[in-house]
Amino acid sequence: MGALGIPFEVTPGVPSFAAAAAALSRELTLPELSQTVILTRTATRSSPMPDGEALERLGASGATLAIHLSINNLARVVRALTPHYGADCPVVVAYRVSWPDQFLIRGTLADIRHKVKEARITRTALVLVGKVLAGGVAAESRLYAADHHHLLRPRRV
Repeated sequence: MGALGIPFEVTPGVPSFAAAAAALSRELTLPELSQTVILTRTATRSSPMPDGEALERLGASGATLAIHLSINNLARVVRALTPHYGADCPVVVAYRVSWPDQFLIRGTLADIRHKVKEARITRTALVLVGKVLAGGVAAESRLYAADHHHLLRPRRV
């Protein structure tokens, strides 16, 4: 029961950024490309972003970004991130990800606005930005390397 006497239930689910990674069959962190995922949104009329969390500042990190509630601010997203990631940086717009009618729009910072406009997407979409979305060969994690030892896999002598 909530503070106002309204009953509610908490049902855990899969967050959209994780569902999008699964739909893409892609990791959101890769050694030597990005080891960080930032979940954020852009400022809207309803609420501003806290100081220090401007998209330009987050983009300067080079991390993989999962930008929620921002499909209508896509022009601003592109403007803010292109100087940090480059116009050829991969972008995926995951529309209604994990729903039966989901679809993914793949593009770059240079062309994603046009592709989203053609698809007439105006809500219920997550914007993913980052070099890890490019595919191809990336460095493998040393965590699973045969010569890497740790508590659960002691060094063999």
